[in-house]
Amino acid sequence: MNADATADAGDETPFRVMPAVTVDNEHFWRGGAEGELRILRCARCAYWIHPPAPICPECLGRDVSPEAVSGEATVLSYTVNHQLWYPNLDPPYAVAIVQLPEQADLRLTTNIVNCEPSEVDFDMTVKVTFLEYPDSRGNVWLPMFEPAGEKDEGPGS
Repeated sequence: MNADATADAGDETPFRVMPAVTVDNEHFWRGGAEGELRILRCARCAYWIHPPAPICPECLGRDVSPEAVSGEATVLSYTVNHQLWYPNLDPPYAVAIVQLPEQADLRLTTNIVNCEPSEVDFDMTVKVTFLEYPDSRGNVWLPMFEPAGEKDEGPGS
């Protein structure tokens, strides 16, 4: 994981809808400051919980706390947007649902960055990177994903 993909605060900064950072989700939005993607985990059954919730949906345990995950993921689904929706959010860009290896149903909706949108594909291995944005109560690190390396083309490739 890295936190070096800091967004420039100038006019060239891509538009982003900023999250409402609360006590319950601050670990997720500010973990990028340490280069960590942090997800809540239940102490009782070890279930990963995203989006954040105060009670584990698996065992109803209330002892949940943030832990860093690997930051690795696989693209499950994606779309490439070609429509200009906001100034400074220039198309095309890829929006994806990625699955983290820690748990089969641990998924995030994100952008795939640092590659051409046409290069994004199903089962692509990606890793987290963070874009830092100023917030009225401290900076927010938006977790994005970038290619992790060469795509496995399977046996015999």
